[in-house]
Amino acid sequence: MAKLKEKLRTEDWVTVWMSIPLLLMALLIPKYIPSVPSTLTTWAAWGQIGVLFVIVFVVLYVGQAIMGRKLRGMLPSLIVIFALSLIAQIIAKIPAIKYYGLESVFFSVILGLLIRNLFKIPEWMKPAIQGEFFIKIGVVCLGATILFSEVMKSGIFGLIQAVLVVASVWFFAFWISKKFGVDEKSGMILSSGVSICGVSACITAARVAGGEDKKLSYIVSVVLIVVVAMIYLMPWLANMILPLLIEDTHLMQEVAGAWIGSTVDTTSGVAASSAIHSEVANQSAMIIKAAQNVLIGVVAFFIALYLSARGEKGTSQRPSIGIVWEKFPKFIIGFVLASLIFSIIQAHGLFTPDSKGKLLEPAVAKNFANLFFSLAFVCIGLGTRLKEIISRENRRILWSFLCAQGFNIIVTFVIAYVLFGVVKPMFG
Repeated sequence: MAKLKEKLRTEDWVTVWMSIPLLLMALLIPKYIPSVPSTLTTWAAWGQIGVLFVIVFVVLYVGQAIMGRKLRGMLPSLIVIFALSLIAQIIAKIPAIKYYGLESVFFSVILGLLIRNLFKIPEWMKPAIQGEFFIKIGVVCLGATILFSEVMKSGIFGLIQAVLVVASVWFFAFWISKKFGVDEKSGMILSSGVSICGVSACITAARVAGGEDKKLSYIVSVVLIVVVAMIYLMPWLANMILPLLIEDTHLMQEVAGAWIGSTVDTTSGVAASSAIHSEVANQSAMIIKAAQNVLIGVVAFFIALYLSARGEKGTSQRPSIGIVWEKFPKFIIGFVLASLIFSIIQAHGLFTPDSKGKLLEPAVAKNFANLFFSLAFVCIGLGTRLKEIISRENRRILWSFLCAQGFNIIVTFVIAYVLFGVVKPMFG
């Protein structure tokens, strides 16, 4: 019994326990949970910030206490880290920046890097630098935003495309990254980001694979920078190529949406890029993207299964159910359960739609995920030197990513054209 209690106090399990009250708040009192304001000019905005800070502080303090870690100095340290993440999130909410899909984690890393490389991090600031803890909390909360019903909206063709694109692009990206000499774990992170949905997939894969945080921050930065170019490239390619192959305007726009939805790596980037093309493309792209996002958990599970079952180099340990369970990242169980529970509740029509028709409860869970991801990436930035960002290894990652993205554009075009331009019309 004592051994079991000790196992349940490891970080993987504690992040699941600490995510439960967050998800319960999202389910039971979503209207009372504030989001990060876009401005700091009102008292109401500061009230929202205060509530969010208290939530984060309680989660961090209780979580660290359960794990038996040092608690002294947690409050002043968290104030600074929370302030930096707040600034990053407010920057990301600026309309012009939001349009380009540059998420708060990008600016969180930048702010952390600037402080780390311009100043010496004082000891009193270190207790709340808990990037691993924050990321795992964010991943579990992210699970609540992955609703199975979104797959069904795209129909069988959208589901087939999502599976084919993710599988083919993931394995090509992993193969090409190995050819460029990228380490296996970074290759898994890169492959997940380029094949599924950018930042969220990178973060989830990194926590499963155990990749280095400095490489994760670099890959995320590459994803978000490339997205800006993709937003304009994809509508241009669709307008140039598809009219040569498809005469029906509506059908052409649907194929364009399917193409854009699977190639632009962030959801906000998909929305912006497809909207440039047409309204029909926008609707098609967002449905396809939602179907693809659901596969985050599937890919994460198989990465975890592969790494857990494989014996370490230099050992004769053979894969078994016990070994797989011992090595399996337990917070992924929280991710899957959150997705399952929220999907079941959504299927029974128990969620509350807001004024724009969006479901309030998953939106609150998404806000929690973004908040903890932003905190995590401030911590990652604070622990990374710039010379590590421009290392030779990272240049290999960049070329691997660009090659994988080029392959993604080509193979997704073929799949989208065949499924939505040829096969689907045959079935009326």
